[in-house]
Amino acid sequence: MTAIVLDDVHKRFGQAGALRGISARIAAGRLTGLVGPDGAGKTTLIRLMAGLLTPDQGQLRVAGLDPVQDSEVLAESVGYMPQRFGLYEDLTVQENLHLYAELRGVAKADYRATLDRLLAFTRLEPFTDRLAGRLSGGMKQKLGLACALITSPKVLLLDEPGVGVDPVSRQDLWRMVQALTGEGMAVVWATAYLEEAEQCEEVLLMNEGRLHFSGRPEALTERLRHRCFRLASAGDKRALLAQVLARPDVRDATIQGECVRVVLAEGTTGAGTALASLGEVSVAPPRFEDAFIDLLGGGPGGHSPLADRMPAVTTRGDRVSCRHLTRRFGDFVAADDVSFTVRPGEIMGLLGPNGAGKSTTFKMLCGLLKPSSGEARVAGVDLRHGASDAKLRLGYMAQKFSLYGLLSVRQNLSFYAGVYGLRGREKRARIREMIEGFQLEPLLDSAPDQLSLGFKQRLALACALMHRPPILFLDEPTSGVDPITRREFWTHINGLVSKGVTVLVTTHFMDEAEYCDRVALMYRGRVIALDTPDALKARAGQGASMEQAFIHLIEAQAHG
Repeated sequence: MTAIVLDDVHKRFGQAGALRGISARIAAGRLTGLVGPDGAGKTTLIRLMAGLLTPDQGQLRVAGLDPVQDSEVLAESVGYMPQRFGLYEDLTVQENLHLYAELRGVAKADYRATLDRLLAFTRLEPFTDRLAGRLSGGMKQKLGLACALITSPKVLLLDEPGVGVDPVSRQDLWRMVQALTGEGMAVVWATAYLEEAEQCEEVLLMNEGRLHFSGRPEALTERLRHRCFRLASAGDKRALLAQVLARPDVRDATIQGECVRVVLAEGTTGAGTALASLGEVSVAPPRFEDAFIDLLGGGPGGHSPLADRMPAVTTRGDRVSCRHLTRRFGDFVAADDVSFTVRPGEIMGLLGPNGAGKSTTFKMLCGLLKPSSGEARVAGVDLRHGASDAKLRLGYMAQKFSLYGLLSVRQNLSFYAGVYGLRGREKRARIREMIEGFQLEPLLDSAPDQLSLGFKQRLALACALMHRPPILFLDEPTSGVDPITRREFWTHINGLVSKGVTVLVTTHFMDEAEYCDRVALMYRGRVIALDTPDALKARAGQGASMEQAFIHLIEAQAHG
């Protein structure tokens, strides 16, 4: 049975064509992934399905209804969870559900049964009296999902529900969504995370407002069989990645632990033997992400002109270290006896579920939060006594961008250059360097809020790098961005590390953790594992992915 019909749907905003002739069928009782990079048109299409926008051309029907003509009736048949779901953070979980029940016209006689069902379904019963603003990212998404399901809709539209959610919480979201499709509901899950798309039964793959593929994920993935390989070498894996990406016969490549994962261009003669001169080659199963990058013309390459201009960092000794670092908020211990050291030119990943203490640890190491006890040193400076000096030697990209919305892109760059003490000719040269390195020229007079997520991330990283810091702190730097933009970011980061820059990064994207030299996994405020990505994966069994290792280690700790 068909739940959504799209026939030659177009939508324009001014001169920009957001959707260009989308035609597709979405089945009831199926999980359909709406997949594409930043700016592909995913959110526009979902808003059309929800009746929040009107198409300029073409027709669509949702649950048998015309979203324009039948908008009032449609509200009962469609549940919609936007990217920034409108939870009221000063209300409790229970009060948010009551409010949405009122807004959606649920009969008061059905309140108790409806709310009890949703609380049980989302496992939020123990948290009914907690303020929504004090929930973890994963629990907020579960509450948002419960609010979207208030009317028991036939169609559920989810716009990037996995952004900023750790693998354990994301696993819970998948469980709930699969239960809904089992009951006959049509669920559309928009995402730029391709391991999410791989779990969908059908995918619609979009780019620049056009539909490039419609079908089962494995049908697209199968096109890359015999073109995907792992390349192992005893040398520097980041240098090997850059060397591989410079080859004309390579479509895409990423770091995977101590190896480089390579996708060769179609028609490459000799297949894996073409790489044999670079190291030991083995066949790798294709992934949906490989097929996605291939379909869109390949990745962005492995050369960072930004890193070319960065002078080599020559400082010796440990760059970042903490010993018995602890932070309490009243009776709550957010970070508990945290100890680790980050060596020069190393990428250290800080992983953990929402609320594990990663951002708290990060803020203490940046001098933004005073420890309750313990010691933190950055660039040889004890943060208890020299936080101001240390801040000038590090670059910090916050999880919630510290950009100034009332300033233009140009003014943000100028402001941060001034904050870091740059003046005159040097200031102008560094700003020009960032504009060219991150392709910001066409956006200089725009406000940050007008930028796409990918360009907001570029601007935030540009501001953090303005003073050429030897230490870089990145708090979920690519959350929500598409794989091509994510590769571009890591090309810059790898290039900077090759110059001796030390990087500490938090992420919920497990393939991103593969780029790290070592990973510290946190749970309930403590570091429960500290090792290389390959060693952590080995703990979860042969052939385990980083995501499987994360879930295995967290669940073992929770139930141990």
